Amino acid sequence: MPCEIEHNGPAHVLEYFTATTKDHKHEKTVSFRGRGLKGQELRCPQGFTGLVLKEINKPGSDQEDRAVRVSSVFDKLTYWNLETPPNSDDTVVMAMDWPELAEAIHGPVED
Repeated sequence: MPCEIEHNGPAHVLEYFTATTKDHKHEKTVSFRGRGLKGQELRCPQGFTGLVLKEINKPGSDQEDRAVRVSSVFDKLTYWNLETPPNSDDTVVMAMDWPELAEAIHGPVED
């Protein structure tokens, strides 16, 4: 989400948060705390899987390594922007296109 939520713990989502998402021509709209969000469903690039990681132990300092575990996997996600729909200039949208572009740039050249 295009915001920072300073909370690290459980939330009563089903009790307090009911979102009505409207789909229209590959664009989703929803309201969060009175602000309009516009979203687009993005698929992970072919051959890639998205991971949700959960930190196992919080490091004591920035110099210590962090230990994480995979809590779930996904092959698509909804990317949200505040007020404006996602477009090809958004970093997340560009990141999903990068593997195909990287292969074209660095892959073997055919005659």
